[in-house]
Formats: sequence, C-alpha cells, structure tokens
Amino acid sequence: MTVSFFLQRLLYGALLMLGVVVLNFLLIRLAPGDPAMVIAGEMGGVTEEVLEAIRREYGLDKPLLAQLWIYLGNIVRGDFGQSFFFNQPVTELIALRIGPTILLVVSAQLMAIAVGVILGVLAAWRPNGLLSGFVSVFATVGYAVPVFWTGIMLIILFASVLPVFPVEGMQSVRLRDAGFWLRAADVAHHLVLPAFTLAIIYLAQYARLARASMLEVLGADYIRTARAKGASERSVLFHHALRNAALPILTVAGLQFGNLISGALLVETVFNWPGMGR
Repeated sequence: MTVSFFLQRLLYGALLMLGVVVLNFLLIRLAPGDPAMVIAGEMGGVTEEVLEAIRREYGLDKPLLAQLWIYLGNIVRGDFGQSFFFNQPVTELIALRIGPTILLVVSAQLMAIAVGVILGVLAAWRPNGLLSGFVSVFATVGYAVPVFWTGIMLIILFASVLPVFPVEGMQSVRLRDAGFWLRAADVAHHLVLPAFTLAIIYLAQYARLARASMLEVLGADYIRTARAKGASERSVLFHHALRNAALPILTVAGLQFGNLISGALLVETVFNWPGMGR
C-alpha cells in the first residue's frame, strides 16, 4: 500500500512537472513577436537572410511540435536551452543567480521560524496578556500587507530616517576585493532588510500557529505533571511543550517554502538583490 501510494504520488508529480514545462514552452512560443527579431534587435539593419540564419541556429524554423519534442529531450538531459535575450545557456544563467536566491530564502525561512515560534510561545504563556494581543494583531497585519509594500517602506525608513542598513544590492563595491570574513559580513549586512521583508508574512503566520499549538499542548496532562514535579516554567515551555507543539509548525514551514521562493522574486526586485528575480 505504501509503495503503491508513493509511486502514484511520484507519477502525479512527474505529470505536473511535464505540464509546467509544456505550458512554459507554449507561452513563450505563442507570445506576440518573433524571437529572431529579439535576438537580432541590437544588430541594426537586419536582413531576412540573417533572420533565417538565426531561426535555423535556434531551431525556430521547425514546426512547433518538433520544437517541443527537441525541448523536452534537452530538458531530460539537463539542457534548458539558450536564452534568446542574454544569448547564454539557461543553465549558466541559473547557476549565476540561484545562490543569492537560496541565501535569501533560507535566511528568511530561518528568521521567520525562530522569531515566530518565540513570539508564539511567549503569547501562549500569558494568553490574556498584552503580548498575546500584540501577536494576534501583528499576525493579521503582517499576513495582509503586500511584501513589496513592506520592502518599499523599509527602504524609505532606512534610506532617509535611520541609515543603518544598505537598501540595495548584495555587497559593497569597496569590499569586493576584501578578505572572506569581511565580504561575508558585508553580505549579511545587505541581507537583513530583504530577508526581514520576505520573512515578515510567514513570521506572523508561524507566531499565530505556534500560539494556538502551544495553548493546546499546555492543557495536556503531562504538562500538569511536569509542573507538579517542580519543573521550571522555562523547562515546561521550551523542553516539554514546544517539542510537541512544533510538529504543525514544521509541517506548515515545509509547505510554505515554495511560496517563499515566489515571494523572493518580488523582494529581489525591490532591493535589487542579484537573484533569480532579476
């Protein structure tokens, strides 16, 4: 049963990926305009012979289904083709940009989980206190505000009022030839605002989820037993309760990772972060 279910899900995943690849191919090919004209756009005075040569070089002179079949075969071999705009292999372009995007997404995810869980635990500790009310309001506002608006507001704040963090780019030009640790510290300094901007939506969600999960766990019998044995409140919260309350948080964090990547594209555009969004 387990093997059959796994194979079924694997098949569904493969069909979904195939559908995405085919749709991506068709959207590009059926869009208005001629890719050959895009490639030759900066040449000036392009003749029809040159356009035909470009179409032959990129396989654009073949029927659409033949182009699709070649495209799928190349994808299976790990060849994503040639970028019409940059005139470079797509795999090279991805390799240049994927690192900064992964750094941004992973940093935002870790920040969201760490801060969100701490806020949720503290809110559940005093469910009728001010912090609990703040977490509820913050979760509602943080989840509702568009990520690009948050980024723009942070740029205005830290570019004009509190110029503490850089508001664009990934590193300073003057430190590109510095030592490793100086460059790493500079990248971390540039990472603060985009990572926080991307994390704030999910931070609010994790805080609310952690609060609800902790409130449920704190009413369990084994928590009362731990308190009766004289365990400190800190041990009860973080050692006994959080260990069991963390499961739904981690489950949601895994499901939200794809949304983080899509949100990163907007954040990279706002902060001029040199990732896949650029």
